[in-house]
Amino acid sequence: MSGTLFPRERAVVAPGAVHVPGWLPVDRQRELVEACRSWARGPVPLRHTALPGGGVMSVQTVCVGWHWQPYRYSRTADDVNGARVAEFPDWLVDLGRRALVEAYGEDQGYSPAEYSPDTALINFYDGAARMGMHRDREERSGAPVVSLSIGDSCVFRFGNTETRGRPYTDVELASGDLFVFGGSSRFAYHGVPKVYAGTADPATGMSGGRLNITLRETGLPD
Repeated sequence: MSGTLFPRERAVVAPGAVHVPGWLPVDRQRELVEACRSWARGPVPLRHTALPGGGVMSVQTVCVGWHWQPYRYSRTADDVNGARVAEFPDWLVDLGRRALVEAYGEDQGYSPAEYSPDTALINFYDGAARMGMHRDREERSGAPVVSLSIGDSCVFRFGNTETRGRPYTDVELASGDLFVFGGSSRFAYHGVPKVYAGTADPATGMSGGRLNITLRETGLPD
């Protein structure tokens, strides 16, 4: 959280899962906040996703490139307004590749130059929002997921590939943090059990709440 007395250390949370604190500078965070605000206005607006069982997610979501709904991707938001989602910009591909270089380096068994994310899921958490333990498995690609945090800090729970329960590791994600998970951790369960409301730095453009931007390769044909 803001006000930390000592620098937070980079950590390998699990094989292929890397936490890099403070990776995004404040000016870059502001740019991403403005981009997310633009996407949230449409063509498909920010919304609480309805679940097949009748529940509604507490986070609000907007998508770029491909539209996600439980539990598939499409080019049009048939569960919202039927509009085609915003195009995935080239600068997000570049950002994703730089994130992989930061997390894995150039010679760690995965070439960042081959990384071609084609969708971004942007989740907005207010102070009461949570995300249950789940796996990102709608993608046909096993390429890493790049996760960026802006605004309020949170507890990010990173688990195992077999069960929603233990063993898991709780990581504090603060504004500007990068978290990448791939390799044997690509399909690990993960979630957000707590958001620390009021910890956002207004210099990022966030007066409250948390933005989480995840970049993914869907592996789906155009």
